[in-house]
Amino acid sequence: MMEFMAVPFVAAVILTGIHVYLGMHILRRGVIFVDLAIAQLAAFGTIIALVAGFSAHGPAGYFIPLFFTFLGAVIFTAADYFRKQLNQEALIGIVYVAATAAAVIALVGAPAEADQIKHMLVGNILFVSGFEVLKMALIYLALGVFYFIFRKKFELLTEKTELPGEGVKKSMVWNFLFYATFGIVVTSSVKVAGVLLVFSYLIIPAVCASLLIKPASGRLILGWVFGIGASVAGFAASALLDFPTGAAIVCALSGLFVLVVMYKAAGKLTVTGKDGRN
Repeated sequence: MMEFMAVPFVAAVILTGIHVYLGMHILRRGVIFVDLAIAQLAAFGTIIALVAGFSAHGPAGYFIPLFFTFLGAVIFTAADYFRKQLNQEALIGIVYVAATAAAVIALVGAPAEADQIKHMLVGNILFVSGFEVLKMALIYLALGVFYFIFRKKFELLTEKTELPGEGVKKSMVWNFLFYATFGIVVTSSVKVAGVLLVFSYLIIPAVCASLLIKPASGRLILGWVFGIGASVAGFAASALLDFPTGAAIVCALSGLFVLVVMYKAAGKLTVTGKDGRN
C-alpha cells in the first residue's frame, strides 16, 4: 500500500507547494473563488475539445481548456482595475454560472467519453501516473522560478492595481500574467486532483497560516507544513479506513481549519478573561 501511494503522495506535495503560494495572493486580492470559476472554464474547454472529436488526454485536450482559462484571465485582469466599483466575488460568480451554463449546453453534443468531465471535477489523485506527476512537477517548477524572479511585481500588484512608475498598460500585462499562469496551474491540477481538492489546497492552508503568523515568509512555510500534514492524514485515512483519498484530504484540511479557529478563539477568550472584559 505504501508503494502504491508513493506517487500520489508526491503529487500531493507538489500541489501543496504551488497552491499555498498562490493562495496567499488570492486571499489578499479578495478573489477567493476565482479558482472555481477558472476551473469551470477549463471544464467547458474540455467539453468543447471532446465535442470536436479530440481526446481529453491529448494536446488539444490540454490547450483548448487552457485557452478558455486565458480568456478568464483577461476578464479578471480588466476587472481588477474596477475594484471599488465592481465586487470581485460578484464577477467570479457571473463567470462561474456562465461557464457552467455553456458547459450544460455543450454537453448535448458531447460523446460518451464526456464522463471524463466528472473525473476532472471530482478527481482521483490515487490513480495519478508517474508521467503525469513528472509533467506537473516540470510545469510548476518553471512557474515557481518565474514567480520567484518577479515576486516583487506580483506582491505590489496584489496590494495595488498599478505598479509604481510603470503605468496602467504594463501593470495590466503583469496582472494578466499572474492570472494566466494561475490558469495554467488550475488546468493542470484539476485533471489530477479535481476541483474540490485543488480549491482546498489553494485556500485552507493559506487561511490557517494567515490566522497564526504575520510575516509572509512564515505564513508560506507554515502553509506548506499544514498542506503536507493534512495530505499525510488524508492518505492514512484512505489506506486504513478505505476512504476516497481526495475527499479524505479535503476533510483533513477542513478539520485543520476548525482546530486553528478554535485555537484562536481560545486565545482570544483567555486574553479577554485576563483583561477582565467580556
